[in-house]
Amino acid sequence: MFQDDGYRKARLATLIAFLINGFSVGNFVSRIPDFKSELGISNGVLGASLFCASIGVLSALRPASRSAAKYGSGPVTKYAAFTLALAVPLVGLLFNLPWFLFSLFAYGVLSSTHDLSMNAHAAALEDKAGKRVMSTFHAMWSIGGLTGGAFGGLLATTNISIRIHALIIGLFIFVIAIITRNWFLAASADQHIFEKHEKRKTPSRFLILGLLGLCGALGEGAASDWGGVLARDGYHATVFMSALPYVFFSFTMVIGRLSGDFLAHKFGVVKLLTWSGLIAGFGLGLGLLAGNIDGVIIGWFLLGIGLSTIIPMMISATGKLANEKYSGQVSAAEGVALVTGVAYFGFVIGPPLIGFLSDLITLRWAMLLPAILAIVFGVSAKKVLS
Repeated sequence: MFQDDGYRKARLATLIAFLINGFSVGNFVSRIPDFKSELGISNGVLGASLFCASIGVLSALRPASRSAAKYGSGPVTKYAAFTLALAVPLVGLLFNLPWFLFSLFAYGVLSSTHDLSMNAHAAALEDKAGKRVMSTFHAMWSIGGLTGGAFGGLLATTNISIRIHALIIGLFIFVIAIITRNWFLAASADQHIFEKHEKRKTPSRFLILGLLGLCGALGEGAASDWGGVLARDGYHATVFMSALPYVFFSFTMVIGRLSGDFLAHKFGVVKLLTWSGLIAGFGLGLGLLAGNIDGVIIGWFLLGIGLSTIIPMMISATGKLANEKYSGQVSAAEGVALVTGVAYFGFVIGPPLIGFLSDLITLRWAMLLPAILAIVFGVSAKKVLS
């Protein structure tokens, strides 16, 4: 066991890591309508551009998981924070469309590396704590997304350029990375020694968990990227009002995740996730059917409540399986990488798919897709998890 002070410092560092990762994403999402208007591109082109970030995310999953397993999730999380600080200003330069595509890919790679390693570190801390705490870590990510979205929306209303905005965020993350660099657990906490020419087959159980998380991730990704665009282009909302769907979505994600560990303990994971899917699906669907900005805000509000616990519960279950049932066969970092890799495909395909569909049937009706998938998830959760 680790000394209490060492564990507490590592837990605080990991909470902060989730916070700054979410903060960077929140700021990025808040300026998506401005990316579109400044580059003069359509919803379809914007969706294809966002797909470059998604490709970067997927490209990083395997090498990042191997690195976290080989060198320990703590050291990888520490160094990944510095690269994240570099990635944000790259996107903000926004020279032209080709640069935008390249910078989004780079951001996807570096943000994903930081995301995966901090999740693996959270799984290691949860194992040491001997209790469910993953949802609290993800609540910090949502708090970061909430504050980042609000901060970004505020800067947008004051006409701060995207370049200056991105530089401010990059410097902030860099300072945080300097402060917390020595707080993480040592590499030995979850280091996995690979034998030369080692061949291992990952249990199918992890794939099933990933598929379950994919339904929620698709809705989360689509809600994050398209709420502001729907509000501004579909209902002619102001710049500030356009930021509100994501802000309300992030707020309810925070509330749900802060309550997630308690609710899972009280009602069980199956019942919690069943109701989560139904609330997310029907809430978003009814909000879209309302056909006004108030409906969008309410829909995103209920979607956040429903989706809040899905990814944390999947990652928590993965870490527990890897550490208890498959110890020595699959490291927690690799298990988390597989589950998040499959689930994050929802983040990958969600935004561009909604973009392409919106050119065919309008953005409002395209957003019914994540609502339907959330309902499908809700009614199938018991069968998959039981």
